[in-house]
Amino acid sequence: MILRAAERSAVPWRNGGGLTREVAVYPPGSDLGNFDWRVSLAEVRRGGPFSAFPGVDRHLAVLEGQLELAVAGRGTVTLCAGTPPLTFPGDVAALAEPRQPPVTDLNVMTRRSRYGARLLRCGVQAAGTMRLEADTTLILALTPLTVCGTSLAALDAARFTASPDSLTVHAADADAAFWLIEIRAA
Repeated sequence: MILRAAERSAVPWRNGGGLTREVAVYPPGSDLGNFDWRVSLAEVRRGGPFSAFPGVDRHLAVLEGQLELAVAGRGTVTLCAGTPPLTFPGDVAALAEPRQPPVTDLNVMTRRSRYGARLLRCGVQAAGTMRLEADTTLILALTPLTVCGTSLAALDAARFTASPDSLTVHAADADAAFWLIEIRAA
């Protein structure tokens, strides 16, 4: 299933500090109170606290800009496009401050008792084949790519469930990149 960036609606945050665009959610049609897993992109325009999500694990990766994130009990970290994603419980206090705006981040939230996730930033210079092992796999293009014969623009996504067992990713440019998001039942 192809999930085009141009078709995503921007939803303003209640605190006015940014916008969220949902990429995919399970079960389909779930809202913020009853999803099992959710993948979204956020534009952070100003600092503030994260919304609490009891029983949910959050996975956050910065795609653009620089974000300072303070998570209760862990201290403060600075995230940018070159840093690994950060995982933290959605039920602990977290505060974000954009240090190098604009900040765009990738958020993957999983209901702790039901699902887990893994995020991996991948690069491809020509073509590469990947084995799919998760219940659900998403490819979020950072640059133009071709996945299983379908062209993706930057921030388009492709979602795969049980089959195929593998997929081929072709780079449109010499330094193509994407986020691999794997979601597995607990």
